[in-house]
Amino acid sequence: VCWLSPEQTAGKQKPYMYTQGQAVLNRSFFPCFDTPSVKFTYSATVKVPEGFTAVMSATTWEKQKDNTFVFKMSQPIPSYLIALVVGDIVSADVGPRSRVWAEPCLIEAAKKEYDGVIEEFLVVGEKLFGPYVWGRYDILFMPPSFPFGGMENPCLTFVTPCLLAGDRSLVDVIIHEISHSWFGNLVTNATWGEFWLNEGFTMYAQRRISTEVYGLPYTCLEAATGRALLRQHMDATGEDHPLNKLRVVIEPGVNPDDTYNETPYEKGYCFVSYLAHLVGDQSKFDAFLQAYVNRFKFQSITADDTLGFFLEYFPELKEKGVDSIPGFEFDRWLNTPGWPPYLPDLSPGQQLMRPADELAELWAADGLNMEAIEAVDITGWRTYQLVYFLDQVLQKSPLPEGNVKRLSTMYPKISKAQNAELRLRWCQIVLKNNLEAEYSKVKDFLHSQGKQKYTLPLYRAMWGGSEATRALAMETFSATAPQLHVNVQNYVKKILGLGGAEA
Repeated sequence: VCWLSPEQTAGKQKPYMYTQGQAVLNRSFFPCFDTPSVKFTYSATVKVPEGFTAVMSATTWEKQKDNTFVFKMSQPIPSYLIALVVGDIVSADVGPRSRVWAEPCLIEAAKKEYDGVIEEFLVVGEKLFGPYVWGRYDILFMPPSFPFGGMENPCLTFVTPCLLAGDRSLVDVIIHEISHSWFGNLVTNATWGEFWLNEGFTMYAQRRISTEVYGLPYTCLEAATGRALLRQHMDATGEDHPLNKLRVVIEPGVNPDDTYNETPYEKGYCFVSYLAHLVGDQSKFDAFLQAYVNRFKFQSITADDTLGFFLEYFPELKEKGVDSIPGFEFDRWLNTPGWPPYLPDLSPGQQLMRPADELAELWAADGLNMEAIEAVDITGWRTYQLVYFLDQVLQKSPLPEGNVKRLSTMYPKISKAQNAELRLRWCQIVLKNNLEAEYSKVKDFLHSQGKQKYTLPLYRAMWGGSEATRALAMETFSATAPQLHVNVQNYVKKILGLGGAEA
């Protein structure tokens, strides 16, 4: 249960409270079997002070007298998906079964960003995976100190306000949380050691919806960004690290949160893609996914259940012995750490990657060929194409003297972006190239949000840099520490050598 002081909120006027149950934290909030293997319905009565509103991950809710709210979840869910927020929050409708919730100062931006968007994604999801059973799909924009990107609490997804880019350039992030409505919330991993059943299938589902909405090249580009994150993670931990298996052994006394990394997401995605590759026909595999959801809905299952059902559904594959093809054995996928034995073909993304690669090359050159640079029009590039371009620039940094300054002037769409994914990478480039004139952008970004995924890499970059960037790190942390989640505070302290948790 997280209690926020007013300065940790966007409005800075009233305190705020929220719960975060995943993985095994709801036992501190109410007595429960705090394991994803047990599912149940629930009801709750919550009385809050005047001027505050309570919302929960429930199928129905009503406000009674004395500022008392009554909630019911009529579908069985695991304990980690029960969530409560109490704060100064208001809502606005953005679709026939969706509304956005936020602090009053954010509600207009949230409505503008998501109006009409969610329904489009839900309809595609239903077409691919079967009925959406949860009734409503609301989104709650959390205070800036919320350390995660999103949490798929049923009926009410919690998300970071970083998704409010002002130009809808990050709305597709919500497709991942929507995909959990089928994979994770409806069909759930029975243990946290098989977290890939939630996340690998959700990544696959997310990319299926994205392909339908945005086309294959864009989805392949986004998946390439994910693969690069998996590569970074495995390089940092070592491929043979036991956490780089899909089936993780969680010893007694180990917090499942400490096993969280890119592997269940991206290696899990590769395994689901491999199953699709074995089937060899997208529409047949889509039909399998619908049958899988229908067979196991409202249940908690193991990988053996999933793979057993796959072979039962495709008896011709079972006959061929696809579960034991040398080098691609299902057992090897689950129990061997390291790089996925099969990688889906992302070459359709090349048509978007190639121009970004070539442009990054031009900017990394000693003498800038401005004619060639100006010939590339980036105005139509979507978020992940720009992200891919900036990742290449970052890899080539530090660039020759003066190049980054020119780049900043030439592309205000990037250097002045409100899109958090672009801001993160621009700040990393500024730090790697010691562009002191733009250090204020690093400071502003860290003051504006406290998401762990953005905050820690910037502190690592500052601490690994010059005297000036180290001073910037200390100054920024002392100013922003009170608005950060306690875990993020501890991780930053560790980076800055102030004593704190392992990051």
